[in-house]
Amino acid sequence: MVAQSDIAIAQAARMKPIRAVAADALGIPETALEPYGAYKAKIALDYLESLEERPEGRLVLVTAINPTPAGEGKTTTSIGLGDALNRLGKRSVTCLREPSLGPCFGMKGGAAGGGHAQVVPMEDINLHFTGDFHAIGAANNLLAAMIDNHIYWRHEPRLDTRRVAWRRVVDMNDRALRSIVSSLGGVANGFPREDGFDITVASEVMAIFCLARDLADLQRRLAQIVVGYTPERTPVTAGDLKAHGAMAALLKDAIKPNLVQTLENNPVLIHGGPFANIAHGCNSLIATRAALRLADYVVTEAGFGADLGAEKFFDIVCPEGDIRPSAAVVVATIRALKMHGGVAKADLARPDAQAVERGAANLARHLENLRLFSIPAVVALNRFAGDTDDEIRVLRRRCRVLGSELVVCTHWADGGAGAVPLAEAVLAIIDANGGEHGFRPLYGREMPLWGKIETIATRIYRAGHVVADDKVRRDIERFEDAGYGSFPVCIAKTQYSFSTDPKRVGAPEGHEVGVREVRLNAGAGFLVAICGDIMTMPGLPRMPAAQAITVDGDGRIEGLF
Repeated sequence: MVAQSDIAIAQAARMKPIRAVAADALGIPETALEPYGAYKAKIALDYLESLEERPEGRLVLVTAINPTPAGEGKTTTSIGLGDALNRLGKRSVTCLREPSLGPCFGMKGGAAGGGHAQVVPMEDINLHFTGDFHAIGAANNLLAAMIDNHIYWRHEPRLDTRRVAWRRVVDMNDRALRSIVSSLGGVANGFPREDGFDITVASEVMAIFCLARDLADLQRRLAQIVVGYTPERTPVTAGDLKAHGAMAALLKDAIKPNLVQTLENNPVLIHGGPFANIAHGCNSLIATRAALRLADYVVTEAGFGADLGAEKFFDIVCPEGDIRPSAAVVVATIRALKMHGGVAKADLARPDAQAVERGAANLARHLENLRLFSIPAVVALNRFAGDTDDEIRVLRRRCRVLGSELVVCTHWADGGAGAVPLAEAVLAIIDANGGEHGFRPLYGREMPLWGKIETIATRIYRAGHVVADDKVRRDIERFEDAGYGSFPVCIAKTQYSFSTDPKRVGAPEGHEVGVREVRLNAGAGFLVAICGDIMTMPGLPRMPAAQAITVDGDGRIEGLF
């Protein structure tokens, strides 16, 4: 039997009206919903504010080993786990990030789960959805336009065109826009200067969107964005340009979280979508905090491997949102572990228990790192049809030595039923200590910025040393002198390795981490340290996924995933 594609499974789903999902699963009245068609809706902020006195549920973070081209299925596992918890009679909500158009049309394809563990309507979620990303891009680029207008009219405070720090964005992989020269064409077009684009998910507006607690906090943070400097190097903010109010106006509807459903008609909040390799990699705090008051168990995910998304979740999101996770799930596949063990992608179908043993060093490193935060973890093996009993036995033995349970999951094929053992294991480790443990971030806010960078690089990545040129060091000192020294650090680096070299798979140690640039995200409240060759504007691959996407005569999308 030929397996159905993800999009075919999604298009055959029997969706419930979103008002029924809201009422039946979460008790949300229809008056608190703002429908976007029949199957997706935003939840009104005033209703969410009315939930503040409710007790919070338990929070479960789904993370993973370092990704490989073989795939791990972290989003699929998050959805399967949420469905499984509901099958066990637990009121559960899954919180996910919104997909970016960049990966959808680039290398990855869609990002709404897979197989029988998906969120629907899949095509809407992967494409324009409710317009949140468009609003974020518009707010970002409104600020860019107001910056150039401010310079053109020589308004005070004077902006030094050589020290404008704000970049434009577009939600697309487009390497040609990484570095540009703007304002060409004569006096009427302004002052020519070097400029550039990032992908929307790397924008500070996206980070602010995902870390703000409410609309007022959003506007306050937007005002604090540092857009550049005067000739005397005094910071100039979006508030100085009086841009923050109009930016907030563009975001006032987008800031409301989006409610959709799984194939099994369970509720999912999808809101915000920063990448974890170039940003902080987690869905919005508004959605997560709302879910914690609407459900007994909340499943959320952090982007890419635990060295990126989970670390940023623990060190940036949890302190900012005053939330405490009760457990973590680390997703792995036999195929990906074999790649970490040195097997080429073309040879993954060949059984190789020894390669699994070697590649398990990557999983072991992530489990060790989670213990630095005092987070109990279970390993979810997302099983593929070609995985052998010997390969699984080797991994189970390794996990036992590491003190973590391995749970074999089949949610891709079986939906929530295939993740019930995982849900039971998660509930067991939560119940073992009443959901309480000694969770702590990796570093204190009082640590200097460079010390935070070194701490993440040496303790999480196992780097031997961290290097940066004099300009980077001076920039960090300048940020600290300006009062930003208490900020956490968001590392931007390759997702494929603990090092900054994407080809160094497994569990390298003693390597060098080079910081080539630091960017101040004053409104979001963190410093971005850009390491290695990572780009904040990705490019398309040789054969982009967009080439396989089309629309049939009935208007149905084909080839999205």
